[in-house]
Amino acid sequence: CPLPQRLEELAPHHLSVPSGSSIRLDYSEQPPILAVRLQELFGLAETPRIAGGRQVVKLHLLSPARRPVQVTQDLANFWRSTYAEVKKDLKGRYPKHYWPDDPLVAEATARIKPRKA
Repeated sequence: CPLPQRLEELAPHHLSVPSGSSIRLDYSEQPPILAVRLQELFGLAETPRIAGGRQVVKLHLLSPARRPVQVTQDLANFWRSTYAEVKKDLKGRYPKHYWPDDPLVAEATARIKPRKA
């Protein structure tokens, strides 16, 4: 396996998220930061990892206006313990956006609302 290909596998420039977007990783801190709108992670149960699964990324969860609302390295715990509170706040500020009750089974979206089937 050529070195550049191996390096991209271990320390990728971008990570794909459930919405289909490819989000750039910020390596200026440890662990690396993935700043992504909250709705783009619906359906994702665990924090993304790099370095062959050995390193979790630090998630900067963003509002629809791309403002930070939460920082976590434990997405599963965020969905269980904090999401309902964050959802209540964001639903008030962004009422046209999609705020499902169960983010683990919801469809991720980069749009205001998911596409109708």
